[in-house]
Amino acid sequence: MKTSNKHSKIISAATKVFAKKGFFNARISDIAKEAKVADGTIYLYFNNKFDILISVFEEEIGSLIEQVKKALAVEDDPRKMLEIFARKHLSVMKKNKNLAEVIQIELRQSAKLIKDYRNNKFSEYINIISSIVILGQEQNIYRASVHPNLVKLAFFGALDEISRIWAVGVAPEYTVEETTQQILEIFCCGLLLPNEPLRC
Repeated sequence: MKTSNKHSKIISAATKVFAKKGFFNARISDIAKEAKVADGTIYLYFNNKFDILISVFEEEIGSLIEQVKKALAVEDDPRKMLEIFARKHLSVMKKNKNLAEVIQIELRQSAKLIKDYRNNKFSEYINIISSIVILGQEQNIYRASVHPNLVKLAFFGALDEISRIWAVGVAPEYTVEETTQQILEIFCCGLLLPNEPLRC
């Protein structure tokens, strides 16, 4: 097995184990068993369990950032850009429910994780939202009175909560498209200037 394949296999296994057992209850041996590698092999790629968890976020969110930025590169309408962001995030979280659950639970449980991680890929990811809002304000589409940094937290929070209920399966199964349009309608009605039509 190639080195890169082993690394990816460990990341995938760790995501599944963390989602099932939680970070604090999961053991390196659990991850090794799920990845079908020896316990010692884990330490060839990662320093410890926390390093694995950070790597899960860094790599998975890093991949999502690339996908979102590529899709946004061909669009300059802030309304459509928010739609692209929402649809891509929801699509990935619905497809990878283990990742959605890990993000939900572990990002909230560990203060150290939040402190360390929010300064890296996660911050870069949600800052895409605030940059879209700023662009909309510059184009006189979104109200200047709204704070982009608060909007990004509220908007991501809405997407994150939908991802949570999908991950745990406690709510009706809304489609990605339906959910995207509903969230955009809620947010854009509060963001658009009075003379701007809702074209989400």
